[in-house]
Amino acid sequence: MKRNLITGGAGFIGSHLAEALAAQGECVTAVDNLSTGRLENVAGLMGHSCFRFVHETVYNELVMDRLVSECDVIYHLAAVVGVDLVVSDPVNTIETNLNGTDIVLRLARRYHKPVLIASTSEVYGKSNAIPFREDGDRVMGPTTKSRWCYAESKAMDEFLALAYHNQFQVPVVICRFFNTVGPRQTGRYGMVIPRLCKQAVSGRPLT
Repeated sequence: MKRNLITGGAGFIGSHLAEALAAQGECVTAVDNLSTGRLENVAGLMGHSCFRFVHETVYNELVMDRLVSECDVIYHLAAVVGVDLVVSDPVNTIETNLNGTDIVLRLARRYHKPVLIASTSEVYGKSNAIPFREDGDRVMGPTTKSRWCYAESKAMDEFLALAYHNQFQVPVVICRFFNTVGPRQTGRYGMVIPRLCKQAVSGRPLT
């Protein structure tokens, strides 16, 4: 039975992943500080014999050390989410993305654990070279525009993950998510699709 550790496990993506893994008979530990994740997202798993929720930040290296040592694979989904939060709090965005990933990768190396790193399509930048390629040159906006701090901090996450793989043979998989959508997603932090759906069903203008 595989033991899975999901950071950001109470977010809408993490909670669906936890459910899918549990349905396959695997054990799941979900870690989330509930800054944007919601406990109700994992309410259906709380009674599951092989599910554990840990209300903690990925910054707590002592707790993360124990959790990583106990797991077989890590899904690192913890990050700042939503354009509103990225623009209004760029310091938290940069520190969360960089420091959280740094801790996860150091512990993955220590305990020889494979890691999936959730990145973003923002890393492709605004290049006109369509279709995008992972080995293509990237075109980014200026550092004076805080919206680009998310893309660049996620790009550094990728650099760091690949460096751990190349230097220390840590097994890593990097996924660049495009606009994700699904049940339990909220438009509270600037997610466009839930916001548009809510406006449409209430007969308000679409922004």
